[in-house]
Amino acid sequence: MNNIKNRFSIKDLENLTGIKAHTIRIWEKRYNLLQPKRTETNIRYYDLASFQKLLNVSYLNRNGYKISKIATIDEHKIPLLVREIAAENNIESHAINSFKLAMLNFDQILFYNTYESLLKEKSFDKVFYDVFIPLLTEIGLLWQTDTITEAHEHFLTTLIRQKILVNTEKAQSRKVNASKKTFVLYLPDNEIHELGLMFINHEIVHRGYQSIFLGQSVPLNSLTALFNYYEDITFISYFTVKPEKGMIDQYIEDFNKTILSRPKTEFWILGQMLNALDLKCLPPKIKPFKSIESLIKEL
Repeated sequence: MNNIKNRFSIKDLENLTGIKAHTIRIWEKRYNLLQPKRTETNIRYYDLASFQKLLNVSYLNRNGYKISKIATIDEHKIPLLVREIAAENNIESHAINSFKLAMLNFDQILFYNTYESLLKEKSFDKVFYDVFIPLLTEIGLLWQTDTITEAHEHFLTTLIRQKILVNTEKAQSRKVNASKKTFVLYLPDNEIHELGLMFINHEIVHRGYQSIFLGQSVPLNSLTALFNYYEDITFISYFTVKPEKGMIDQYIEDFNKTILSRPKTEFWILGQMLNALDLKCLPPKIKPFKSIESLIKEL
């Protein structure tokens, strides 16, 4: 149990649930929904049970239940009611909450059970778009605000990575490449955030295209080796934190000279570092995308 985060500040709860600290305090005082504890030095904190209850309460509230009504429901019946509503609609929100709990408890069984329940209603790509993408966005913010540790983030992303790999292997086993176009997916030097690129690789393979996935931290000059094997290449990269703002213009210029000077080449890019670029002034063979979904539609 030492690895489990079981004490939360009210700011932690705000970050994890999206409910303002002021609102949480009102719910405490007016409806007695939560009972904060105190440390030996008299500092208020909330335990894991309080966090789980707040997730369920906020879920019911978003689904039309007034707080005054929720406060009258037997505490043990609240999770049952949440599951009933989730079974009828809005399963994405319930699943995201379950994945958060799985992450905080390092609970692989809860992760797997939640994932399998989603697959009964959705295809893998819909699970990724509807649940994993918003979940990963939230997890990134939680890590930035020190609400969770790197261990929590790595635990969750490793499990999601496993699911992408399993589904990519399934797609590879049943698809026959009938296209002369080849996609080469890579991340630039010192860029390690590969989940988005891995999912793009899955979608390319799923559609029957040739895909070469090179992964993390690939030096630009090493990409020229691909021209010994393929002629029609579209390179795809995901700029999450690299190249940095002061270096990204130079990187684009170097890529254009080193790689795109060859015929039948394109460069598709996406990621938050694109905000540092003047997208209207990009070389003609470089195409930016605002999201994974917009890129997939281009295939």
